[in-house]
Amino acid sequence: QVQLVETGGGLVQPGGSLRLSCVLSGRTSRLYMMGWFRQAPGKERDFVARIYRHSGYATNADSVRGRFTISRDNDKNTVYLQRDTLKPEDTAVYYCAATDNGKVLPFSGTGVDFWGQGTQVTVSS
Repeated sequence: QVQLVETGGGLVQPGGSLRLSCVLSGRTSRLYMMGWFRQAPGKERDFVARIYRHSGYATNADSVRGRFTISRDNDKNTVYLQRDTLKPEDTAVYYCAATDNGKVLPFSGTGVDFWGQGTQVTVSS
């Protein structure tokens, strides 16, 4: 089993920046991909970004490309989501996710092996 714990959420003003962290624990050596999803009130969960654990190759959703950056530090077993130029529409609960055994992290989120508990981010003046 793998546990994921997100930190770094909070209130930020439009145009500001915030970095989320996701600490992984347990059998992390088997992880293949990690990523971030978000769910705004009354909306479905959306893919934000994903990254391969070994190569570091990353993919971002079109809605956040150029503003959000996913990265990982395998020595610290941590995945980051640096978010710049935040907008009110970025307000959501952000979830960390991971897959193992060579499974690609799906854009839909269906079939993800491990989820974090989520961290609230509110972008407001």
